[in-house]
Amino acid sequence: MNVTHLQFADDTLIIGEKSWMNVCSMRTVLLLFEEVSGLKVNFHKSMLTGVNISDSWLVTAASVMNCRRGALPFVYLGLPIGGDSRKLSFWKPVVGCIVARLSSWNNRYLSFGGRLVLLKSGMSSLPVYFLSFFKAPAGIISSIELIFLKKKLGGW
Repeated sequence: MNVTHLQFADDTLIIGEKSWMNVCSMRTVLLLFEEVSGLKVNFHKSMLTGVNISDSWLVTAASVMNCRRGALPFVYLGLPIGGDSRKLSFWKPVVGCIVARLSSWNNRYLSFGGRLVLLKSGMSSLPVYFLSFFKAPAGIISSIELIFLKKKLGGW
């Protein structure tokens, strides 16, 4: 199956082959979309990213598109696209988000059961989103479980 674009709400990811005809066609389609719909494409927020394409070609193509030149990995819908999920650095945002959220919780007013319910209902969903797309290394799963265990026991 060939995927040419992904859309969610107001985010669109367009995928294509390297060619000047594709760049010009994409620019034309986006400008025609503006005319037909009355909506505006924010080209200054848009970026053109390539895989195994020279920087000089990307810079010139981004200039034609009137957008920024992007680089891999980039974030789309909160997920890093083009990163290596086998590396621990890929998972730092997930672990950092969990730690930041947990550090703001105050244990003084929560019982052991209250902490457990809060962890299971609220915090478990953070890594699940990432885990629904990427397979995590065993070390990351252990780290997240250890963080949850420390918080559950009140040692955070």
